[in-house]
Amino acid sequence: MTNLLPSSISSARLSEIAKLVSTEHNRRRERNRLSHYVPYARQKQFHDYGAACKQRLLRAGNQQGKTFCGAMEMAMHLTGRYPDWWKGRRFDHPIDAWAACDTGETTRDNPQRALMGPLGQWGTGAIPADALIEAKRGLGVADLLDTVLVTHVSGGTSKLGFKRYDQGRQAWQGPSKHVIWCDEEPPEPVYNEALARLIATNGLVYTTFTPLQGMSSIVARLIRAHDGETCADVNMTLDDALHIRREDWDAIIAAFPEHEREARMSGIPSLGSGRVFPVAPADIRCRQFPVPDDWPVLGGLDFGYDHPFAAVKIAHDEEADCIYVTHAYRARNETPAVHASALRRWGSELQWAWPHDGLATEKGSGRQLMTLYEDEGLAMLPVHATHARGGYLVEPGILEMLERMRTGRLRVFEHLDDWFREFETYHRVNGRIVKLDDDLMSATRMAIMMLRFAGIRTTGAIQPQGQAHSVMAGELTYF
Repeated sequence: MTNLLPSSISSARLSEIAKLVSTEHNRRRERNRLSHYVPYARQKQFHDYGAACKQRLLRAGNQQGKTFCGAMEMAMHLTGRYPDWWKGRRFDHPIDAWAACDTGETTRDNPQRALMGPLGQWGTGAIPADALIEAKRGLGVADLLDTVLVTHVSGGTSKLGFKRYDQGRQAWQGPSKHVIWCDEEPPEPVYNEALARLIATNGLVYTTFTPLQGMSSIVARLIRAHDGETCADVNMTLDDALHIRREDWDAIIAAFPEHEREARMSGIPSLGSGRVFPVAPADIRCRQFPVPDDWPVLGGLDFGYDHPFAAVKIAHDEEADCIYVTHAYRARNETPAVHASALRRWGSELQWAWPHDGLATEKGSGRQLMTLYEDEGLAMLPVHATHARGGYLVEPGILEMLERMRTGRLRVFEHLDDWFREFETYHRVNGRIVKLDDDLMSATRMAIMMLRFAGIRTTGAIQPQGQAHSVMAGELTYF
């Protein structure tokens, strides 16, 4: 093989050439960061939801990659350059878009910098340098851009405008937009105006922020509207930010005031008088695994129609006395037939614990609510959920769940996003639990209350509470 490098080139010169090549490689990479973007799992989930959802929230702690994620998505839509792994919304034509933040200064320092790069280095942000046509400066705030023109792969030109919340709702009135990105939490009037700009285009709006304002109207609205079809809420925590070393976690957490730590580290909004379960999600989250056949299992229900119906399936590792939540289901405005059809897939012989309101009669038929689910093939336990010592008060059930969480005896499969969404926002005001978005929590409590019946088939009536009976011929055991 011919040696293409003259033997007379010194090692010092070769080292100099290698440095020049490396420098040029890094320069080109910096000017096309989009082509090298590989999202974390939660970031990709956020992108994927965009295929169907008109509204999305990426709720994350500080410096975990939410703005970076938002900027990369905007750059894809502006340029039409979508990677092979992309499953989100695609625009095959130039778009008219806005990116926004609280003030002119924060808009300049956050979304503008993430999209364009630092001042004097345009093209080193998410928008590739070779796609930038023109950047027009705005008025009033030093170095804030007003408009950026970007080449789209279709041959046309996309337009990006930079907005700010402190301009007020009126400044957000005007022409239709295809995409709007709100980096940091917008005031509700501004957010509503943003939605109005998308009506004619069937466009999308996404927000990326740390919920330091607590359970505000916007946070509550987006979390509660999550259905994965029209609206999505994705929560990203320290666990998901792979660029932050685990050995640095303690120091990072300790740097913030205690009342802000959950928001700044895990994207969990501050909740007035406090969370019902003051436990970090990472402490109870676990990877999904095949449940051994000899572990007892049980389902738990919480009835609902206008407010969601919810169900969970739990499995009990008796040796370690650890309960695993393995399945979760939540839906509103559906009939017992629809719910039962979904739940039968979890096991035709799975028994179901249910709350005392299942004894209420259904308005149309006059029959007890729980019997409507029996008719649909669910194996309902013959009595409503009670504690082993009697009664069905909420607080003893909450205490048992909390004690299990704190002692590592209640774990939840990590993919159950709806379950964790409720867990993070389940809270008290003036000492009282807020009965809102608590459906999966209630279903879990029902199942744990009746854990003593997990995996045991029933053939007859349950014995009076407080007495012990042996298992014979499939009878229900009560201890």
